[in-house]
Amino acid sequence: MKAYRDQGAIGALLDEYEKAMDELFDVIRSIHPDELTCIIDTETKDEDCRSIQTILTHVIRAGYFYTQAIRKNKGDKVEANESIVCDNIDDYIIALKEMFTYNVALFEAYPNLTLDSQEKSDLVFFQSGQVFDYEQLMEHAIVHILRHRRQIERFRIKYKSLN
Repeated sequence: MKAYRDQGAIGALLDEYEKAMDELFDVIRSIHPDELTCIIDTETKDEDCRSIQTILTHVIRAGYFYTQAIRKNKGDKVEANESIVCDNIDDYIIALKEMFTYNVALFEAYPNLTLDSQEKSDLVFFQSGQVFDYEQLMEHAIVHILRHRRQIERFRIKYKSLN
C-alpha cells in the first residue's frame, strides 16, 4: 500500500507530483537511445518538443525553474540550472529524480509555506504576465509533467509507425 505524506496540502502536492513522475517513468523506462534522439516533430517551432530527448531536457529544466521561482520569491539566492541533456533513459530517470528531490527540499526548507496566499509578496510574477500563488505554480508543475508524459506517449506511437 502506498504511504502518503502527512503534510496537508503540501503533502498532497508532493504525492501527486511523485505520482506524475512515476507515470512518466513507466512510459520512458523502455525507450531505446535511437528512439530517444529521433526527431519526431519536424514541423514544430518549439525546440523543446522535437524529440523525446528535447522534451525530457525541457521537463527537467522547468521542474527546477518552478521551484527556483518560489525560492527567489522567498529571498533565496538561486542560480539557474544548465540544461541537462542525456544520451540514455537511465540518466534521464536519475536527473528527473534529482529534480523531484530538489522540489521536496523546498518544502523541507519552508514547511509552513502558505500555498494560497494572495499577498503580493507571496505571488510569483512571470515576464509573460502570468501570476501564480505557490499552490498554483506547483499544480502547474504537476500538470506540466502529465502533459509531456502524454506527448511522449504520442511520440512513441509515431516512432513505432516510422520504424
